[in-house]
Amino acid sequence: MPQDQIQTISTSTIKVESTARITLTPSDLELLFLEYVQMGLLFPHPTPPQLTTLLNHTTSPSIIHHLKTSLHRTLRFFPTLVGRLATARSDSGDATCFFLDCGHAEGGALFVHAHGSALTVADVNESSNSGPGVVPSLFPLPGARNNEGASLPLLAVQVTELADGLFVGWTVNHLVADGTAFWIFLNSWAEISRGGSGESISRPPILSRDQVNLDLVGAKDIFIRDQHLVAAGKDNSAADAESAAELSERVFRLTKEKVRKLKATANEEMPESNGKISSLQAVIALLWRAIVRCRSVPAGEETTFEIPMGARQRMSPPLPDEYFGNAVFPGIVTLDAGVISGHGLGWTAWQINRMVASANGPEKVKEFYAGWAKEPKFLQFDAIPTNHFILINSPRFDVYGNDFGWGPPVAARSGGGSSFDGRITVSAGLEEGSLDVEVCLLKETLSAIAEDVEFMDFVTVEN
Repeated sequence: MPQDQIQTISTSTIKVESTARITLTPSDLELLFLEYVQMGLLFPHPTPPQLTTLLNHTTSPSIIHHLKTSLHRTLRFFPTLVGRLATARSDSGDATCFFLDCGHAEGGALFVHAHGSALTVADVNESSNSGPGVVPSLFPLPGARNNEGASLPLLAVQVTELADGLFVGWTVNHLVADGTAFWIFLNSWAEISRGGSGESISRPPILSRDQVNLDLVGAKDIFIRDQHLVAAGKDNSAADAESAAELSERVFRLTKEKVRKLKATANEEMPESNGKISSLQAVIALLWRAIVRCRSVPAGEETTFEIPMGARQRMSPPLPDEYFGNAVFPGIVTLDAGVISGHGLGWTAWQINRMVASANGPEKVKEFYAGWAKEPKFLQFDAIPTNHFILINSPRFDVYGNDFGWGPPVAARSGGGSSFDGRITVSAGLEEGSLDVEVCLLKETLSAIAEDVEFMDFVTVEN
C-alpha cells in the first residue's frame, strides 16, 4: 500500500510544567549523533462494549482524545520527554556541556493523529519496515537525530487509525532514555489509559543523573571539547539514504518450545557451561552462525557481535530499574568466522556467555564511564564495519503487557530510525516464553537466511 495513503488529520503539542535541568552521562552522550529510536504497537479496534466502557470512564469523546489525554497525564511524571536539548559553554570557550531543559519555552511532546482507513492490521503485520512499505509512514519525525533535540520534540507520538485497528508509533530522542526506562514510561501510559487515576503511577521514574556522574566521572557536568564534536558531527545523510535502500528487514518468531529446545541444545553441546547459557545467548549464536554461513565469510576474517550490557545492577550501589536515563555499556564478542563455522551452536553461545560473565561488577561500568569522559567516542552506525552486528532491545521489556484499556497489542514493530546492516532487535513474543527477532541486513543476506536450514528449523517468518 502506498505510504501517501496515510493522511495526517491533526498535530498538537503536549506541555507540562517543570523546571528540571537534567545532566547527561557518558551512556547518554555517546548516542548524540544517532537517529531517534522508533518503535510502535499494533492493536485491533476495541469492541463496542470496550470502547463504551473506556470512554465513559474518562468522559472522552473519542479514543484519540482519550489516548492524548492519558498521555498528557502520564508526561507529568516524565518531564524529560517534553523538554529540549540545551547546551552551555565552558569557561575556556572550547568545550560544550549538553543537558535536558525540561522547562524550555518551546518544549512539549508532539502528538499526531493520522488516518489510513484502507489499511488493515494484517497489512501492517505483513509490510516491510524498510523500502516502499507502509511501516515508515506510521512514525513521526523521520530521520531526526539526537543532536537535533534543541529544536525538535524529544518525544513524538503518532496514533494512526486503521480500517480494523490502531497503530501507536513513537519516535523518541535516545538521549532521554534507554529501553529499560522507555518501556517503563509506556507501561505507565498504558496503566493510566486503562483506568489509572493519574495521581500516581506504580513505577515513578528517578529523573536525576547527577549522582551517576559524580560517582563514576567525578563531576556533575561533562564538557566535550570542540574537536571531538566536529569530528563526529559530519553530515552522512546522503550515504545513509543510499545504504538504507539496500537493506531489508524481517521478523522471525521462535515459539516457547523452540526457545527451550535451542537453549537445551546449546548447553548440551557445551557441558562445561553447567546450563548457564541463556535463551538469548543461544538465539544470538543461532543467528550469528547463520549470517556467517549465508555471507560465506572466509576463515581468518573477524566478525563482531555487540550486546548492550545493563549498568543498573552492575553499579555499586545498584541503580533502580526506574532510573530514567541510559545506563548501558557495550559488551563485545569478536570471533574468527572460520572458528565460528568450525564449531557448533553451543561453542558460539558459550563465548557470548563468557563475555557477559566477565562484565559483572562495578569496575567495568566505571571503566567505561570514566574512559568516555576523558576521550569521548560517539556511536556512528554509518561507520560500522562489515559483519559487525548490534543487539537492540531486550526480551525482558514488557512489550505485550501494554494494555491501554481494550486488550494487549497483537504485534510490535520498529521504524526506520537507525537502520543499518546488522541491527538485530529482540523482544518478548506475544506468547509467553516466545521471542520475536527483527533482523535488518542487506537484502541478499536476509533472503539467504530465510533459506538456511539450520536457522529456519527453529524459527517461523512473521513477514
